[in-house]
Amino acid sequence: MDKLLQAAENVLKSCMGVKQGESVLVVVDTPQLELGRAFFAMARELKTEAQLVEFLPRDNHGVEPPQAVAMAMQAADVVLMPTSKSLSHTQARKDANAKGARVASLPGITREMMERTLLGNYGEIAERSRKVQELLNKGKRVELTSEGGTEIEMSIEGRTGVADTGQLTEPGTFGNLPAGEAYIAPVEGTAQGTVVIDGAMSGVGTVSQPITIKIENGVAVQFSGGEEAEKLESLVDKHGEKARHVAELGIGTNDLAKLTGLVLEDEKVLGTVHLALGDNHTFGGNIVVPSHLDGMILKPTLKIDGQVILEKGILVID
Repeated sequence: MDKLLQAAENVLKSCMGVKQGESVLVVVDTPQLELGRAFFAMARELKTEAQLVEFLPRDNHGVEPPQAVAMAMQAADVVLMPTSKSLSHTQARKDANAKGARVASLPGITREMMERTLLGNYGEIAERSRKVQELLNKGKRVELTSEGGTEIEMSIEGRTGVADTGQLTEPGTFGNLPAGEAYIAPVEGTAQGTVVIDGAMSGVGTVSQPITIKIENGVAVQFSGGEEAEKLESLVDKHGEKARHVAELGIGTNDLAKLTGLVLEDEKVLGTVHLALGDNHTFGGNIVVPSHLDGMILKPTLKIDGQVILEKGILVID
């Protein structure tokens, strides 16, 4: 069996908990048909009621699929969405979950990423993610520094962390694959300091020159670092002041993920921290804006209430 089929098998068995006889719907747009066929072939091999639906790619992330696809999603037990444009935040996905479907979104995934990151032990990744989530849940004060120059503090008091485990075995569950992070919405207005993005940035890709962001009272007030910093600022400014708010603190927990410039994988890399600007209302924050941009920080040292969680990019929790 080639690696692509092995990855599809791991997703169906370990992540989705697929059982013989269940209906498995693979929703794919034309650019991702090869990957969709791999999931379909493995779902058939596992003796499910496998279906593959191909539709024309949407113009942007979050645009609804055709109505016939949306209706099919509601009728399935398991829905896999390896699409070039994300369906994660569509009404079609939400309606499928409401009907009890277990849904995994794989927006922009490549064959190389699938063969590498989806062969992992998601039991171990889940355990690691939940341990970090528990520390976030109990935490009040975060201190984050890095070898690249990051030096920032923020409050997470009263906020609840989320563990992105990749285990979507209960009816109505939803997540992205590859998985592997724990994240939280910092309290608005509390972040103070400097963030140096030296890994990758949503909308920019891997950075050739670090992007330095000055944060005052939870808001990005200055971007510096050449053309990539200018591009980031222009992306943020399309959506006004709210898009400048510190929205998320995330810790990568996937030991097979690596920095590629694709945020789906970048934010999962074990030993990195990412800070996002923009929307966070879907995971406990108060900022509602159609922008959420994640920046990856390399070799970070992260402390929660004085306890070291990461030290120069090494996860040090038990």
